Formats: sequence, C-alpha cells, structure tokens
Amino acid sequence: MNQLKRCSPVLIAVLVAIGCGGKPQDASAKTETAADLPAPRQSTPESARQAGAPGALAQAPEGAPAAGGGSASVQGSVRFEGEAPKPEQVQMAADPVCQQQHPEPVFSEAVAVNENGTLKNVFVYVKEGAQGPFQAPTTPVTLDQSGCWYKPHVFGIQVNQPLEIVNSDPTLHNVNSKPTKNQPFNVAQPVKGMKTTKKFTKPEAAVSFKCNVHPWMQAYGHVLEHPFFGVTGPDGAFTIKGLPAGTYTVEAWHEKYGTKTQTVTVADGETKSVDFTFKAK
Repeated sequence: MNQLKRCSPVLIAVLVAIGCGGKPQDASAKTETAADLPAPRQSTPESARQAGAPGALAQAPEGAPAAGGGSASVQGSVRFEGEAPKPEQVQMAADPVCQQQHPEPVFSEAVAVNENGTLKNVFVYVKEGAQGPFQAPTTPVTLDQSGCWYKPHVFGIQVNQPLEIVNSDPTLHNVNSKPTKNQPFNVAQPVKGMKTTKKFTKPEAAVSFKCNVHPWMQAYGHVLEHPFFGVTGPDGAFTIKGLPAGTYTVEAWHEKYGTKTQTVTVADGETKSVDFTFKAK
C-alpha cells in the first residue's frame, strides 16, 4: 500500500489505460521481430506552431536506407489547394511534465500547411516498379518521444531494418502499435533514456504508433521492401534518389487526404520532377 501511495498520478493513469488496452511487454531495451510476439486478436513563429511541430521543424533522422544502385532521381513538392483548416491546439495539462516543456501552444500535425502553400508530413514513395531484392540497412530509424511528442510524425523504414524507439522525457510513455500485417506491440518506457528496438518483417503502409498515457501522441511508419521514399518537410519538397532507369508508379500518402499517384519514367543519371496536389475538404 505504501508503494502504491508513492506512485505518480501519471504512472497510475497508464496502469489504468493499459489495463483497458492490453498488458504491456517488458520495458527493458531489446530487439524483436514481429515473429517473436504473440499473434494479434483480430514559417513565422506563429506559422511554425500552426504547422504542428513543437520546437524545431526539422525532421528527425530516418536512418540510412540502403543504396538503390541507380543514378536517377525523382523530386518534387506536394501542394495544398484551398483554405487551410484551423490548426487544432493540443492540450497537455493531463501531464504537468509535458505541459512544462511547451511554454507556447502546440498544434496537431495531422494537417500541417506550410507558409509556401505546401503540405508537410506527406510520405512519397515508389509504389510499383522497384526491382529487388534490397538489403535491409543495419542503421536504425529512430522514433523519439521528446516533449511528449513523436519525432518524426511520419517516417519510412525498410523490412527488417531496426526501429529504435527512445524515451527522451522524464515521464512515463508507452508505445502502442497495431499493424495488421506485422505483429502488434505495447511497450512501457517509464524512465528517461530507455530504448526499445523493433523490426517489421513484412511491408505495410501507415503503421500507427500511439501512447496510452498521452493520447495526443501519434506517429505513422511506412514499411517498404526498398529504399525509394521520402517525407515532405517545412518546404513541402521530397527527393527519391538511387533509382535505376525505368518506369515507376509514385504515390503520395497523407493521413487525412488519402493518396495520389503518378507514373514517371527516368533514364540513367536523369532527374524528373513530379508534383502532387491535395485539396481541402
């Protein structure tokens, strides 16, 4: 009973949340593939805040994808057409540790329209035409929990490439991911500096990551067999390098506005431009 009284309100909250959402696995740092897990149950300062990122707008490193082996590239931008939706402010008062790290308002990254009329956090990748096999990089992709926020919000990773999930906050997080083609996991990280490494063994789009303790935290990972992908940043631009000569279907994915596709043909050493436009609903 004395031990329970010494528990923080946040720890008690996550125990209750996990009790409703499933028992978390051991929080100790380890590397697992999906096969190791049990089977599932079937810009001004103001514009920067409106774009949704607390703190710096730069994307967190995505690891080092294996070289594609080619010399062609596809580059472009993702534009937003229409009136940008009003940014949704995130309320972090439920955890004082989170709130203290953000003296300025924080806004959702679900729809982040940049100053130049482009969209941030759009995942652009080769959907068809890549000829493998491709070796998985050994350098991990990092998903950081910093300021009670996932960084990056959208990222790409290759099949069997390590994903290192880090808790950089002095508060409890738990990482709840529910893929459908790979095995789900629910990992508690109660201590600052904790790291957990995972791998996905099958390609899968838009794998969701959430925190039961802080329900505003959300990230999406896209698992591919190849390294031909990019994510738009605060300028709305992307570049896909290392493509062999050929014809490819390129897809742009956004969590609210769906997907757009285009076909592009590139020769050795050539760079082609491909632009996408998403319209306001």
